Amino acid sequence: MSKRRQRGRPVNGLLLLDKPAGLRSNAALQQVKRLFQARKAGHTGSLDSPASGLLPICLGEATKMSGYLLEADKHYLATFTLGICTSTGDAEGEILSQRPVEPCSPAQLEAVLDQFRGEIEQVPPMYSALKHQGRRLYELAYQGQSVEREPRRLWIHELTLLSRDDRQLEFSIHCSKGTYVRTLATDIGERLGCGAHVSRLRRTQVGPFDDSDMITLAGLEALAGEAGFEAMDHTLLPADSAVAGLPQVELPESSAFYLRQGQPVIVPKAPTSGLVRIYSRGRRFMGVGEVLDDGRIAPRRLLAGIRDAMSN
Repeated sequence: MSKRRQRGRPVNGLLLLDKPAGLRSNAALQQVKRLFQARKAGHTGSLDSPASGLLPICLGEATKMSGYLLEADKHYLATFTLGICTSTGDAEGEILSQRPVEPCSPAQLEAVLDQFRGEIEQVPPMYSALKHQGRRLYELAYQGQSVEREPRRLWIHELTLLSRDDRQLEFSIHCSKGTYVRTLATDIGERLGCGAHVSRLRRTQVGPFDDSDMITLAGLEALAGEAGFEAMDHTLLPADSAVAGLPQVELPESSAFYLRQGQPVIVPKAPTSGLVRIYSRGRRFMGVGEVLDDGRIAPRRLLAGIRDAMSN
């Protein structure tokens, strides 16, 4: 039986997309996939429709690295509007209540914010992509249903107040995976006694990637029309850039062969624990491995032999 012919180009790499506000992450992903005519594409964690900013998109074999970016910390610039609570916790939702905003001294505000720094518990919102009995929570929410959600432990590494006026607070936020900034705004608003929602949200960093090398959809479309695939492919980062923070090891071809067969291998002078980036001779990125208790390195996520530059 002949193999089913795959459609699209076998393009591999990561695109740092500047997602515009008002566009769903999956819609942005599909536009990028269409422009590159890529066989395979995936994003690294949804960015809410009203939010803008960094949405790393993986193409081809680089999609195998997307899970490591899902686990990574995120950075945001956010504006919380006080006195208004919405059904979704952001400006897209229905207004549920409006309350007066009482005066609050800088010291009083900092005392409230300090309760949300470090390790905290957060109940995920109903308007989220989490599943309950096989269905997305937002699907249930749109039908007017609400279900019990278990609180999650997460880290707010940074919650820095950049500016404030009578009704708005602007923050720089560095948080762990699974953090809902909408819920953070709602919870802070309740502690202040007036309620709040996110009126502006922009993601500025995901793991090792920041917003300095992003490209917009408009810019990508212009590049596609004017210069074609060769120029577009130059906007892509290599797959190993997604795990640039991991230590690296280089294998001789004999060890690389056995690793590709799924067998752990001995690597002299390798790290003693944790995950590692694996390269074969010739600076070919193989994927991610894990150091076992006996010191051998076992494959965890291997790529199908694409050639990437070795990360520093």
